[in-house]
Amino acid sequence: MKSVFEYKLKVTSKDLDDLNHVNNVVYVKWMDTVAFEHWSFLTKENPLQQYIWVVLKHEIEYLKQAVLDDEITVKTWVGETRGFKSERLMEFYKGEELLVKAKTVWGMLDVKTYKPVRIREEVLGVLYAEK
Repeated sequence: MKSVFEYKLKVTSKDLDDLNHVNNVVYVKWMDTVAFEHWSFLTKENPLQQYIWVVLKHEIEYLKQAVLDDEITVKTWVGETRGFKSERLMEFYKGEELLVKAKTVWGMLDVKTYKPVRIREEVLGVLYAEK
């Protein structure tokens, strides 16, 4: 079973576009924030500072709108991980209503060389930990 991490956000006026709903770019920023928070949570006992993650690809499906003062719950979990790539899946909810579905493919790099590094057991154990 996948381990799901939840993160709460509240829509502010800075998040809105000319149509008075959350701008598409804001979701990408939120995705980055949630990914960082989840990784920090997973590695709090073992920081794995020898690695860094970079985005290789985003896929985002916008289903419904969020507006000012909406409280958003983001659910994220790790998908397929192979080679140096790992998928992170996210769903954005307002209450029970699904607003946005997203997938990001991340690449793991060596922090010193910035070269891709195969994701090994020590990292897999962190990514798929049941916490």
